[in-house]
Amino acid sequence: MNSLVIEVEEARARRVSVSDDSLTVDLHDGRTVITPLSWYPRLWHGTPEERNNFEIIGEGTLIHWPQLDEDLSVSGIILGRRSAESQQSLERWLKERHAQPPTR
Repeated sequence: MNSLVIEVEEARARRVSVSDDSLTVDLHDGRTVITPLSWYPRLWHGTPEERNNFEIIGEGTLIHWPQLDEDLSVSGIILGRRSAESQQSLERWLKERHAQPPTR
């Protein structure tokens, strides 16, 4: 009996950039994935400073925005997964966000 073993390497981010309308992730394997920022409402509602304050963690498999409480997996971005946050949760987050004084 033969068995075929296929190794699948998980995609890993090398570089991330966020513009006013898109999220761009450059991968270690040479690919670049660009998604609309509107797919990720917390990023969409964030300031440019908050959007650009991120960490690439998990050996490049996750991207974390601490000020926006947003975490995205690189594999989810590649698969075209949009934010799964409910409208109710987003509205509660926005309300709390606007009630707090800005941090400097």
